[in-house]
Amino acid sequence: MLFLSRKCQILLASSVLSLTSVAVFADTLSQTIQTENTIQKNAVKSQKNIDGLDDRTRKMLEEFRSATRQTKTLLTYNAHLKALLDSQEAEKASFEQQLEQIETTQREIVPLILNMQESLEQFVQLDLPFLPDERKQRVTDLKDMITRADVSNAEKFRRIIEAYQIENDYGNTIEAYRANLELEGNISSVDFLRLGRVALYYQRLDGSETGFWNNTEKHWETLPTEYRNAIRQGLRIARKEAAPDLLTLPVSTATGVTQ
Repeated sequence: MLFLSRKCQILLASSVLSLTSVAVFADTLSQTIQTENTIQKNAVKSQKNIDGLDDRTRKMLEEFRSATRQTKTLLTYNAHLKALLDSQEAEKASFEQQLEQIETTQREIVPLILNMQESLEQFVQLDLPFLPDERKQRVTDLKDMITRADVSNAEKFRRIIEAYQIENDYGNTIEAYRANLELEGNISSVDFLRLGRVALYYQRLDGSETGFWNNTEKHWETLPTEYRNAIRQGLRIARKEAAPDLLTLPVSTATGVTQ
């Protein structure tokens, strides 16, 4: 049996301890490296999770902002619709009121149209007898129209007003026209001169006779020859063949005939 010296035993023990320490250190280092790798892997995984959470957070934030914008838009649109509905309700109430008024007006306008037609007919009969056929035909047409069921009351009223306007315009114009006139039992073609509604004159085409309508006596009267040129000049003025000028003519009034 071999016996080692104490010094060798100490060295051997020291070597064993050193080898043991190296092995322990190597094992510890290996565990440390593994732990660090695990930590790095976990860190990478955690970062990925964080990145994923961040992406989801941004997406959710954008969705929230989009939903907020849509909400504001919808609120604005709903307020607009409410205003429209309120306006429509007010308009509906106005229409209902107007319909009630129209029904009342429809009942009242018919008697008004009838009275206006009768008044116009009487007016034409009492007025100066100018354009008698045309004016009487207008009155007759209105009278026939009023009894027609296919013509609305609005159209009837419009036509009545139109006829009144035509009659009103006669009072503001002068006119020369040619038509037939019964004189001394004979029908003759004459020239008529109308001065508004103030006076109505006639003159034979050859100038041999001149006369006027005596509205007080309701008949035609012959005028002296001294008025022949004045009537002829008045006819030329009415036809725009001569410039406007002063004319000396007799006029029928309630008290008689004046010049």
